[in-house]
Amino acid sequence: MGTPACREVVTKASLLKKIYKILFRSFGPQHWWPARTPFEVIVGAILVQNTSWNNAKRATDHLKSRQLLVAKKLNALDLKTLALLIRPAGYFNVKAKRLKNFLTFFLDRYGADIKKMKAQDGMHLRRELLGVSGIGPETADSILLYALSKPFFVVDAYTRRIFSRHGIIKKHVSYETIQRMFMQHLVCDVQLYNEYHALIVKVAKDFCRTTSLCEECPLRCLKIINQGRRA
Repeated sequence: MGTPACREVVTKASLLKKIYKILFRSFGPQHWWPARTPFEVIVGAILVQNTSWNNAKRATDHLKSRQLLVAKKLNALDLKTLALLIRPAGYFNVKAKRLKNFLTFFLDRYGADIKKMKAQDGMHLRRELLGVSGIGPETADSILLYALSKPFFVVDAYTRRIFSRHGIIKKHVSYETIQRMFMQHLVCDVQLYNEYHALIVKVAKDFCRTTSLCEECPLRCLKIINQGRRA
């Protein structure tokens, strides 16, 4: 009986590439982030914190239906009104403050001009975003990657769950360490980072849950991959 093809994977770079190929072959392109404009992506990235994308989308759709998904219009709303409008996203009082904090930054620093913001250096932008109260690494990187086409790999709870369960990372390793693993071992490419993260979300939601469906998961072959890495 021949050695499985997965057994050939021995380096971190080849492992990450193999995982991507498995997921892409299984699920195909995900067309993520599902939003029409960069500003809608940014608002969604803030509203999706600690909730599902469906809830965040309900909130952004509510704003769109009222023709309020515009930076200056949102900023003109008082905090209480904004909170009520984004209520479907949950934690709406906290998220209204966070959204307001971003809007103040966006208007003051970039005049609400996405093109001007996009023209800024990625690392500088990341530092600026992390300086906005309520925006952490995952939200900042989601804005950078999906709204501004900057090559920053997004790490979320799904990434940590999948890669720690398969022994590729330690469960409590830092966000920066996980992100560095991807960015050091993959080609620096916006589309690749976009698709890879979206595929991680897909496999986590469909298979790698609290009650995992390991035997049906396309990544079940990782058991053999990791045996190859340790061999």
